[in-house]
Amino acid sequence: MGSQEKYLKPEVIRQVKRLDLRAKFIVEGFLSGLHRSPFHGFSSEFAEHRSYEPGDDIQFIDWNVYARTDRYYIKKFRAETNLAGYLVMDLSASMDYTYEQDLTKFDYSICLAAALAFLMIKQSDAVGLITFDRQLRTSLPPSSRRNQLAKILGTLSRLKPTGSTDLARALHQVASMVKHKSLIMIFSDLLADPDGVIRELHNLKHAGHDVILFHVLDAAEALFPFHGMVDFQEEESGQRLVVDSDGVRADYMAALEEFCGRYREDCTRCGVDYVLLHTGMPFDRALMEYLQGRARTG
Repeated sequence: MGSQEKYLKPEVIRQVKRLDLRAKFIVEGFLSGLHRSPFHGFSSEFAEHRSYEPGDDIQFIDWNVYARTDRYYIKKFRAETNLAGYLVMDLSASMDYTYEQDLTKFDYSICLAAALAFLMIKQSDAVGLITFDRQLRTSLPPSSRRNQLAKILGTLSRLKPTGSTDLARALHQVASMVKHKSLIMIFSDLLADPDGVIRELHNLKHAGHDVILFHVLDAAEALFPFHGMVDFQEEESGQRLVVDSDGVRADYMAALEEFCGRYREDCTRCGVDYVLLHTGMPFDRALMEYLQGRARTG
């Protein structure tokens, strides 16, 4: 593993205290990895090119990129490269959960959001921040100025997840507030009734936004590593339940697959990018999903 790639690992990121350094290490480690992968060159070109589509003028094909990738890309004009993005962060108490991982769901989401903000500012895109529980709590309008990153990271570093959430209501408020077509990046464990959430995701897409839904679980929620009698506590209500973990494992995993599968299918149907993550995973998968979604906005 290269010296940069190690910063994609959550257990290493936890040791870095400053959020700006965490973001920098994650992004630089990821881009370093891209240069040694089949995506070589993509990291420096994704903000300046888009895939060729039927009807495009062939005089704008970048033949240098074609020679390296064997794929047709159109050189973007400056006006095409501008993007406004919003990081939309779930502040519910359940996001503060971890079983034995180095980062809670909230810590993991903040690191990822910070890395995406760092990446967007680096490529001169505007990015803002919205936080919510049962309603919207924080709103920083998008900006591409250098001091915007400090504002976003400063706000993220002071956040603390508490209480309950109403994701559907929050997304409805986001749709009402964001008037221009934007990239909406949502970070949540989705512990809510999916009907309302999926309806509001459809509404965001219908309004013309590009949406990436980062479904962040704790590794224990995703993998269920428990054995014997286990005392579980629901973070937001405080309700406790003692269960035979070995006896319920199969039912739990089936229910989880059904729950995630519904989001995956409905998001695919309406054009939302659904990214399922857990806190034991390196950050590269989420960042690649962002880059690929970003390329599709061209």
